[in-house]
Amino acid sequence: MFGFRFVKFQPSDYVIKVQNGKVIQEGIGLSFYYFEPTTSVIVVPISSIDVPFMFEEMTQDYQTVTVQGQLTYRIVDYNKTTQLLNYTYNVRRKNYISDDPNKLAQRVIPIVKVQIKKQLAHLPLKEAIQSSEKLGQRIINEVKGNEEIEKLGIELMGLSVLAVLPNKETMRALEAKAREEMLRDADDALYERRNASIEQERRVKENELSTEIAVETKKKQIKQTQLDAERFIKQKQNEMKEEQLFFDTALEAKKGSLIELAIANKNAQADAKAYELAAVMKAMSGIEPYVLQALSNMGMEPNKLIAIAFQDIADKAEKIGQLNITPDLLQGMMAGSGTPAIASRGGNAR
Repeated sequence: MFGFRFVKFQPSDYVIKVQNGKVIQEGIGLSFYYFEPTTSVIVVPISSIDVPFMFEEMTQDYQTVTVQGQLTYRIVDYNKTTQLLNYTYNVRRKNYISDDPNKLAQRVIPIVKVQIKKQLAHLPLKEAIQSSEKLGQRIINEVKGNEEIEKLGIELMGLSVLAVLPNKETMRALEAKAREEMLRDADDALYERRNASIEQERRVKENELSTEIAVETKKKQIKQTQLDAERFIKQKQNEMKEEQLFFDTALEAKKGSLIELAIANKNAQADAKAYELAAVMKAMSGIEPYVLQALSNMGMEPNKLIAIAFQDIADKAEKIGQLNITPDLLQGMMAGSGTPAIASRGGNAR
């Protein structure tokens, strides 16, 4: 009524109240009365603003690529921004009276485009396609230090390069080449697997042969050890036999010596007896035979004397007509008491 109005703004708005060319009030989320004919209201958003972008550029190897991304910024110096752009707000219609708030993003995007073009000019196609994250980090560092960004009173919060895409023909060529490389890698992998399998089989066979050789070598060592043990035993047996033969030879030699000594002793005894008999025979050579017989009969047993008597009788059998021998005489002779029988009964010979 009468041109006076009440207005209330959100906490996400920075509001400047200007009356008659002078700033009367400013702040965040203000609410106040104003006289419409003489008052202007400037509203600057303090929240972040997201601006998507997409444009074509050329890489180092003269390949056209499409860069897609998003830029995020916010206004931090409201005075600088409002001096360059018109942020006057129509409270009744609830919109800006000019298109300047939309032009702020259009001023920021060219700065980003220049930096992207600068970065892609040093990258070949393949590297550019695969370096979207690194590209975004490099660009944001360059844009933050840009003098024009500072003059606009804004702060760059983030920049993301979502994709760097070549045209369709180039993409198909890259896909074909990548497909061929993948197939080649698959063939190489198959070849390597086969070689690895062959190599593994060869190692297994070598291990088996090595095991067999080791087993045979061990058997040979065992056999050689057994032969050495048998040879050692044979040597010891031969040494024992040689020692036994040496002992036996020495014993036989001693036995031979003993036999020779015994023979010598026997010969000496025989010579002594012969000498004794010769001496006896020489001493008795002049004695009558019957005397010698009598001397030899001295000390004989009765039965031997009876036998000699019978021998004498037999020698003179032609002179004996009849010989009677009684049973008592024979019994006495066999009993060893022939002397009394001869003395008592005697033989009656005629």
